[in-house]
Amino acid sequence: MVCMPFGQVANFKTNSNIPIEKFAIAINSNLKKSILIKSAEEVDERFHSRLSCKKKTYRYIINNSKVGTAIYRNLETHIPMKLDINKMKKAIQYFEGEHDFKAFKASGTSSKSSVRTIYKAQIIEKENDKIWIELTGNGFLYNMVRIIAGTLVEVGLGNLDPEEIPNIIEEKERGKAGKTLPPQGLYLVKVEYEG
Repeated sequence: MVCMPFGQVANFKTNSNIPIEKFAIAINSNLKKSILIKSAEEVDERFHSRLSCKKKTYRYIINNSKVGTAIYRNLETHIPMKLDINKMKKAIQYFEGEHDFKAFKASGTSSKSSVRTIYKAQIIEKENDKIWIELTGNGFLYNMVRIIAGTLVEVGLGNLDPEEIPNIIEEKERGKAGKTLPPQGLYLVKVEYEG
């Protein structure tokens, strides 16, 4: 399972005569029920849905109840051991700002630079023992969100102190960060194109 998008944006060129306001309906009639186009709009020829992006927000959902759930098992990651939310909230603050996130990228990542800026990083407690890890940044490395979430889980379990996060970032060694959490629970929430 890959990241489930709420705010995915795509672009393409077409010579279609379908009016733009009817495009979403026309495309949806030919798609599987698991995919839905919410809207369509005409953009400048130079627009690129990935390269023109200024900010992205990802959410990772953890079910921290003792038994988990059958219905949402493919939509969240179940961690039955009680996590220390306060320590996780303290730790996540260290990810904000511009850093070299080399310790938080999957091996084989083709990106030339691992420097990224995280504008906002937060832990949100939800009802039914749900924990949301939300990160807004100018870009993300392959598996970066899942590795950051795994590192925060290690903090929540007491295996890492929140104050160790700056050292992990500074040392740039993948082995010092937490494990890569499963893809279940990863969501692309929002893509922004303005400053």
